[in-house]
This record gives sequence, C-alpha cells and structure tokens, in this order.
Amino acid sequence: MKKLLSALFLGLILVLSACGGGGDEGATDDSANDETTEEQTGEDSGEGTDEGTSDSGDGETVDTAAAEKVYQNNCASCHGGELGGGMGPALTEVGSKYSAEDIVGIIKNGKGGMPAQDQVSDDDAQLVASWLATMK
Repeated sequence: MKKLLSALFLGLILVLSACGGGGDEGATDDSANDETTEEQTGEDSGEGTDEGTSDSGDGETVDTAAAEKVYQNNCASCHGGELGGGMGPALTEVGSKYSAEDIVGIIKNGKGGMPAQDQVSDDDAQLVASWLATMK
C-alpha cells in the first residue's frame, strides 16, 4: 500500500511540476531581447531607415518595435502574442473600430471584462494605442 501511495504521490508531483511555472517565461530573456531589438531596428547604428515604424494615420510615426515590446509585456497574455485573441478579444482590426485616444481610455480605465491597466504608464499606453490604431 505504501508503494502505491508513494508512486501516486511521485506521479502527481511530476504532473504538477510539468504544468506550473508558465509566468516567468520571458523574464530571464528580456535583456537579450532588448539588445536584439536595438540591433534589428538600427537604433544605435544611425541608419536612416524607417524600419520599425508605422504611420498612425494622423501624420505621426509609431515606433513599432517599442510598442510591440510594451504589448508583449502587458497585453499579450490576454490578447495573444499575435493580436489574435485569447482570454481577451482579438486586436487585429481594433484600429477600424477605435481611435488611438479611445484605446488609451480603454487601457487606462478598462472596458467590459477588461480591468484598468494601472501598471502601464501613460507614455506606454499612448505608444501601444497609437500602434494598435494602425491595425485596420
């Protein structure tokens, strides 16, 4: 009987340890991703390309790499890594429904099942909202 309980307990531990710990995936890789992002966008090289930017529709350009980083750190867990949705709705065409100003309001105040995102600074909210407003 002790062997059966020990085997069951060991099996339970293995199953639970395989399923847990999903919240720390990106935490150890952030510094490596920062360096890669800077290299890929040419920020330090002085290149005159507009790679990594998009037009927000009102004449402003949006730093898409920075906006995507803020999105991945704060929004992707609910809205999906590719904007396809998950617990929250898909954001692939959110710009056709809401302006950047509307999106900032939703981020800061919440809407429906989405709570206010107090951990997102005003600047980051504006950056992500301007980027999402280009999704039409």
